[in-house]
Amino acid sequence: MQYILIIIGFVLLIFGANYLVDGAIGIAKRFKVSDLVIGLSIVAFGTSAPELVVNLFAAFDPASTDIALTNIIGSNQLNTFIILGTTAFVFPIKSQMSSRKFDIPLSLAAPLLLLIPAFFSHEVSRTDGIILLIIFSVFMFVIARKAIKNRASHPEKSEGTGKLYKTGIYVLMVIGGLLLLAAGGKIIVHCATAIAESLGISQSIIGLTIVALGTSLPELATSVVAAFKKNCDIALGNVIGSNIFNVFLVLGISATLRPLPVYQNMPVDLTIAALGSLLILIFIMTNNKHEIKRWEGLLLLCVYFTYMAWTISS
Repeated sequence: MQYILIIIGFVLLIFGANYLVDGAIGIAKRFKVSDLVIGLSIVAFGTSAPELVVNLFAAFDPASTDIALTNIIGSNQLNTFIILGTTAFVFPIKSQMSSRKFDIPLSLAAPLLLLIPAFFSHEVSRTDGIILLIIFSVFMFVIARKAIKNRASHPEKSEGTGKLYKTGIYVLMVIGGLLLLAAGGKIIVHCATAIAESLGISQSIIGLTIVALGTSLPELATSVVAAFKKNCDIALGNVIGSNIFNVFLVLGISATLRPLPVYQNMPVDLTIAALGSLLILIFIMTNNKHEIKRWEGLLLLCVYFTYMAWTISS
């Protein structure tokens, strides 16, 4: 029954995130906000909303604090190795200058910053959470400035076109999405904890695998569809942006609300997460097209499965 419920929880998360994003985009369109700003803020938040909801429930449950950390670290690992790896294998992913100079280096810095409390204080404290939120605020400020500058240089003529519903409908979609996310997150945390206890498996393994995979499904769907449509900006930006949101926003909020004790294998897991971002940076900086090639996508997949095999066996 626990396995059926956890699947139901993931379904609720996916539908909830979808309704939340669609409703938020509709509201933004109603108020004539540019598509670029929507993509950088609302959509990025929407795909990270499952991680946020799961973490809020896990952070306030003393028996589930490992899940709050492993959900984020595992999601970032899956985003980089599995989602970008699969996407690049489907179609090579090109990168923009801003991604190479700012977004990807910041996603690399995220797990490296978490290594400090992992080694020294043995918990992600409220102070750490506040620092993460401050960095996130700076990130959003920089992104907003770039978006405004880009809009001034390249005004979007298509804005406001297409069928739009009344604002009230979009508000109901946002509220409904949040309710579904809350229900799904509550179910997942409860069931994942119960499964770990019944099988004698550590919560860190459950969080790194089952919970992380479930909360990363919106990113996977978005990036693979974008790859098939040959929209490299969405495929890469969705993953890198989600990694940044996960650590600086989601984990920042979680730690600010309740300090999170470090679990045993956290330094190794963070190192692997950092390795993923480092590999992406190396891939796109070592060829003239600045892209992640198919064989590099396959390499990312092989690295992840090798790491997971070692983690589970040990």
